[in-house]
Amino acid sequence: MSPRPKQNTQQENLHDRIKETAWKQIADNGAAALSLRAIARELGITAPAIYNYYPRRDDLVTALIVDAFDSFGQAQKESDNPDRSPAERLRTLGMAYRDWAMKYPQRYHLIFGTPIPGYHAPAEITLPAAAGSLIPLMGVLDAGLKTGKLKVDNLAPKTPALSSMLDAWKQNIQGPDVEILYLAVVIASRVHGLVSMEIGEQMPGFIVDPGEVYRREVENILYQYLKE
Repeated sequence: MSPRPKQNTQQENLHDRIKETAWKQIADNGAAALSLRAIARELGITAPAIYNYYPRRDDLVTALIVDAFDSFGQAQKESDNPDRSPAERLRTLGMAYRDWAMKYPQRYHLIFGTPIPGYHAPAEITLPAAAGSLIPLMGVLDAGLKTGKLKVDNLAPKTPALSSMLDAWKQNIQGPDVEILYLAVVIASRVHGLVSMEIGEQMPGFIVDPGEVYRREVENILYQYLKE
């Protein structure tokens, strides 16, 4: 007779199964329809059993958001090669961004899409994961700055309000130059817009391959901000 699985192994497996079922439910019905009771029914467990892991639906949503940011950040990190030029690295990161979004559209929507009505993400839990996902991009931009490849001379002057916000961010994370922080947000927003339109099927009908639009915009970003 084979030994019974250890209790912690059983719990870990159920933890993973709950999340897997939640992602399936999000794919089928949207994040707003996520239901702990529905997940429990699909897994064949009682509602109180699932409450032992996630007392509220929002606790599960928070865990899924952290997992999604971690997955995104890991994909960015794995695509980067510090031995390449900053321009080559940024190009690779840009394409990896879209690749991850196309592979995991539900995760992308959860962290970058329409907020779930009534859900308020606990900043102390989700913000570190969100910030961590930007580290690879910041690292590439910082390498560009240090090697003289980053084009910052033609940026518009910062307003006092923007400078104050960027300075506070830099101090909070003991991060790189404030222009790196600024460009990380701007570049992320540009690729985000195109990917969101593609996933949401909002492109004009004649754009049958949105990836071609995306690839050109990545090259535009390189042309604007980095020297080859």
